[in-house]
Amino acid sequence: MTDKNIAVKVDHVSKYFRLPTESTHSLRTAMVNRFKGIKGYTEQHVLRDINFEVAEGDFFGIVGRNGSGKSTLLKIISQIYVPEKGKVTVNGKLVSFIELGVGFNPELTGRENVYMNGALLGFSTDEIDAMYDDIVDFAELKEFMNQKLKNYSSGMQVRLAFSVAIKAQGDVLILDEVLAVGDEAFQRKCNDYFLERKTSGKTTILVTHDMAAVKKYCNRAVLIEDGLVKAYGEPFDVANQYSFDNTEQVVDDKAEQDDSQAAAETKAAQVDNLQVKLLSKSRIRPDEKIKFAISYDVLDDTPTYIALSLTDIDRNIWVYNDNSMDYPTAGKGHKTVTYECDLSALNDIKVKLEVTVRDENEQMLAFSSAAHTPVILLNRTDIQADDKSALDSASGLIQRNGSWEFTE
Repeated sequence: MTDKNIAVKVDHVSKYFRLPTESTHSLRTAMVNRFKGIKGYTEQHVLRDINFEVAEGDFFGIVGRNGSGKSTLLKIISQIYVPEKGKVTVNGKLVSFIELGVGFNPELTGRENVYMNGALLGFSTDEIDAMYDDIVDFAELKEFMNQKLKNYSSGMQVRLAFSVAIKAQGDVLILDEVLAVGDEAFQRKCNDYFLERKTSGKTTILVTHDMAAVKKYCNRAVLIEDGLVKAYGEPFDVANQYSFDNTEQVVDDKAEQDDSQAAAETKAAQVDNLQVKLLSKSRIRPDEKIKFAISYDVLDDTPTYIALSLTDIDRNIWVYNDNSMDYPTAGKGHKTVTYECDLSALNDIKVKLEVTVRDENEQMLAFSSAAHTPVILLNRTDIQADDKSALDSASGLIQRNGSWEFTE
């Protein structure tokens, strides 16, 4: 790729902030501390050697958890911050929309705010004249443009601010967490605009926590974690890495609550040391088998059965379970079971496994909470992210198709 084809180049960028550790109002004290090597501040490194390129015409996604450094990176690209190391090169006019409504004045009319905000973005009056009708039409606020902004509802202000950003005729558009703006009808309108922009050849950089949006709109993406590039390239791979990391955290956070709820439902300990181990890969395609091992200790002669379920984490519903209780284990001692099944009817879904050990009366004897069970991501890159036919065609639970293998 030549420099002429690059819209934005982030070249080994690092950024830190100095956080004061002590306050001094004396020049003498400050000089003494300096000679002693006491800086009076610590350095918080927010970005560490960030390096990637956005090609002309890319719909490029930047993802990462809160505090990962995304906002700082955007402000460097937008020339609000200056990096300590490295540089950012932008070819063409940049329109940056980092915060909704920044630069708007409530005492001015909607029309005046459009011209003022356009001027802040670097457009001349003639250029704003040419864009004005498109901005107003998209915001659907034609009859309100001569009213002061302070008389607008919050939704109207959001629509106007967002419309100025996306309808401004810049070469590179940066959007930060703006996919939830406006009401449902306006969101559908924005969706149509993004799909149109994706094929327009214009460059867009989208920062979001919505992995479905990354897969739907973006053709390239980068994952920032703790100020470093963790994944870079195909949006499916980047989004799945983010989802996998984030899902593990969510599952761990809920583990203690799940344990306490399960403990209240179980009988006096007749089963101990329940363990679940994923034997297949943690991220698989739907046409691959999910396989895991279950082991536990039975403390008396109670016959035991295993019941299990796979739950869609995002929707919090079961997509598969096996509680047939067809395969008991008898006698005390250590029990080991392997189970294999598939979810070939599903795609682009995060599931967690939950396992219980029960007696012949279906009373719960042990429960494997979210903290102890694997998280499995299904993904097929040959199916478009917005193609939900596989999931929608599944009425209720996937038909049980698993196989058990017991080892005493």
